[in-house]
Amino acid sequence: MAAKSKLAFVFPGQGSQYVGMGKEFCERFAAARETFAEAEEALHAPLTQLCFAGPEDELKLTENTQPAILTLSIAILRSLQAEYGLEPVCVAGHSLGEYSALVAVGALAFADAVRVVRERGRLMQQAVPAGQGSMAVVLGLTAEDLEKICGEAAQGEVVSAANLNGAGQIVIAGAKAAVARAMTLARERGAKRVLELPVSAPFHCALMQPAAEGLKAVLANIEVKPFSIGVITNVTADINTDASRVKDLLARQAVSPVRWEESVKRLEAVAPERVLEIGPGKVLTGLIKRISPKLQADNIETPDDLKKVSA
Repeated sequence: MAAKSKLAFVFPGQGSQYVGMGKEFCERFAAARETFAEAEEALHAPLTQLCFAGPEDELKLTENTQPAILTLSIAILRSLQAEYGLEPVCVAGHSLGEYSALVAVGALAFADAVRVVRERGRLMQQAVPAGQGSMAVVLGLTAEDLEKICGEAAQGEVVSAANLNGAGQIVIAGAKAAVARAMTLARERGAKRVLELPVSAPFHCALMQPAAEGLKAVLANIEVKPFSIGVITNVTADINTDASRVKDLLARQAVSPVRWEESVKRLEAVAPERVLEIGPGKVLTGLIKRISPKLQADNIETPDDLKKVSA
């Protein structure tokens, strides 16, 4: 790929982690090793060992998962840039991935971002006692249909859309009983599939308000530097280049749905020639291909994937 190609970078969120992630990149690239070392210094924790060897139960803890995925995403990004000198015209990230995107454009220092997302993980976990919240994925219903279903299922409790992922996939979140009622109604009204997700807390709904307030306090001590590459934010599904808005958008993100389908359509309007998903997994690549088939999307999660860059 010629360096002058118009590229967009997107970064994955929680759920893409797996034991062994990042090991090959660190074996091959000094930039990746240095990134993991920087994260360990910032966190005072053995993140490298956790990513490479587990145990899986510890890696799946939200406060560990979030800095682990962020670190690998930036390790791959730095390796890519060291090897090919690539710069994006626009970036986006899914939930946690928005922090990776902000590091990518220079708005957040990597060490600061790693510390913030560990606290974000803790705050989200603490916001709702274990077992009291739930999330479920619903396939085959419109956002409007699901909004009505959630309204009927709430019965004084919280249940709402959390991830508007596109391609007929919407994730709902809220109080456990309310989510269960919404799942039943969704099945009755023709959803193709309804599946409760194995998550530790109901992210991106009103129950995360304590986490949003905690995030405001954490972010108050973090510097956001000016940046010129646009970041498509989860809350607005539009491009932001205003450093003064970043902290408010990140705090609101905790209680707001991730508007991913709209974000991809906004990205398409920027007209990149290719979109690279940088980090573990290829969930976003699959969604992008279904939402905007004209976008050429590829995932970069292992050194072998680098051959896609020069294809």
